[in-house]
Amino acid sequence: MPIQWFPGHMAKARRQLVERLPLVDIVVEVADARVPAASRNPDLTALLKGKEHLLVLNKADLADPVYTRTWLKVLRERGLAVIDFSAKRDGREKLLQYIKERGARAGWRRHGATRVLVAGIPNVGKSAVINRLVGRRSARVGARPGVTRGQQWLRVSAELELLDTPGLLPPKLVSEEIGYKLAAVGAIRPEVLPTEEVALWLADRLLKFKPESLTEAYATDTYEPLEVISCVARRRGLYLPGGRLDLERAAAVLLHEFQEGRLGRITLEVPEEKGVAE
Repeated sequence: MPIQWFPGHMAKARRQLVERLPLVDIVVEVADARVPAASRNPDLTALLKGKEHLLVLNKADLADPVYTRTWLKVLRERGLAVIDFSAKRDGREKLLQYIKERGARAGWRRHGATRVLVAGIPNVGKSAVINRLVGRRSARVGARPGVTRGQQWLRVSAELELLDTPGLLPPKLVSEEIGYKLAAVGAIRPEVLPTEEVALWLADRLLKFKPESLTEAYATDTYEPLEVISCVARRRGLYLPGGRLDLERAAAVLLHEFQEGRLGRITLEVPEEKGVAE
């Protein structure tokens, strides 16, 4: 069943984005390299209407580099301009070069500074990407999804201006699977899906994609997601009165440590996966 959600501030953000599109030359869409398909808003693609467009797979330092290379190949074969990027590790020139190339294709239509709109769903690192481009902390960066609520122009140079926009989610999530992926990487609020359910989904995913990460971190020796959560609790000393394992806290710990990259570089979806949108 589709998960219904669309906070009022996102409806407003969508209207503002539509209003700003005619003012910009290029749209830089930021997605999460760990879930390159799930972290894209299909509504945004429809809104672009032929606008020059660059897709940035951010947080590449947290994703499996082998899968990232595969995603880049597949997305480019689909006709997308796409690069991998880490706002924490990569230099600004890498991204600026691609923006200049897309700008050249756009013909630099306006006189004065070229204007770039930076968009994407919440918590994929849009503000961190902008901070890297600007070279200083100009856009607020927060640990919770949706920190950027307003829109603001930021000057990179005399030739380039950026418009930061709030994270924009589609009016509904088409499947629980996409919801679990987004919750696992921290792109949606914890209230949308129960933490324990998301952690069980993540444990199952890690058992399939990278079981050694669980073994190294939590001394797991199981193929059962619930037992993985129990191993996390034992390994981290999470107990309730009477010696019972605190599985609720353990679930939160698993999600947090995955999101922080403590389990290694892991990608949660692959192009050939059933249900991954074209």
